[in-house]
Amino acid sequence: MCPGRDWCSWRDWSVPGGCTQGRDGSHGPRRVAGGLPRYGGRMSARLVVLVSGAGTNLQALLDACADEAYGAAVVAVGADRPGIEGLARAQRAGIPTFVLRVADYPLRADWDRALADACDGFSPDLVVSAGFMKLVGPDFLARFGGRFINTHPALLPAFAGMHGVRDALEYGVKITGCTVFIVDSGTDTGPVIAQAAVPVSDDDDVAALHERVKVSERALLVETVGRMVREGWSVHGRKVKVGH
Repeated sequence: MCPGRDWCSWRDWSVPGGCTQGRDGSHGPRRVAGGLPRYGGRMSARLVVLVSGAGTNLQALLDACADEAYGAAVVAVGADRPGIEGLARAQRAGIPTFVLRVADYPLRADWDRALADACDGFSPDLVVSAGFMKLVGPDFLARFGGRFINTHPALLPAFAGMHGVRDALEYGVKITGCTVFIVDSGTDTGPVIAQAAVPVSDDDDVAALHERVKVSERALLVETVGRMVREGWSVHGRKVKVGH
C-alpha cells in the first residue's frame, strides 16, 4: 500500500513529490487536465492482465480498450502456464506476453518476485487478475497492493474459495452474483470494489448458474476497471471509493 497512509489511488504513483523516473528518463507520465497521465499522446491507464485459461475476461477488457474513451490500454498479458487461449488472445491483438511457471522456481517466493518484476517492467497503473489461478505473495503485494484487482463468482464475503457458484447453489440462496475486489494477503478477503447480483432459478444446475454469473462478471469487471482508471479510486481500510 502507499507509504504512510491507509489509502491510495492510481494517480498517486505519478503526482509531484511521488513521481518515478520513466524508462525514457522522464519523471512519470505527462499530466493533463483532470489528473490522468497521458501515454503515447492519448489519455490512457496501463493495464497488465494475468490469466490462467481461456481469457474471456481478458477479451472483454481488450474489446473495451479498443474504444479510446474507455481510458485504458492492456500493455501486457502474463500467465502461469504456456499454451493457453488467454495468451493466444493477447498475441492475436499484438500485446506482449510473458509466462512464469511456479515449477520453474526453487521457492514460491522466488516466483512471486519474478512475477512482480515482470509486471513492473510494463509500468502498470493497474494489474488485473482475469482468471489467474495463483495466489500472489508478500513481494508482489508490496509493489502492487491497492492496485491489484480480482473477480469472484459470488457475493463476497459469502462463498469464498474455489467453488463459489457450487457452494451458493448447494446452500439454497435465491440471489448470488459476482464481486470485483482488491487483492490482499488472504483468499478472496480483500476490500470489495463492486458487486452485481444474479438471481438463482429453481431449476439451475452449477453449469447453468455459472454461465450467467460469468456473463455478469465480465460486464462488472469492464465497468469497474473503466470507472477506476477514468475517475481514480481510494482505499480506506475495507472501504473502496471510486471517483470523488
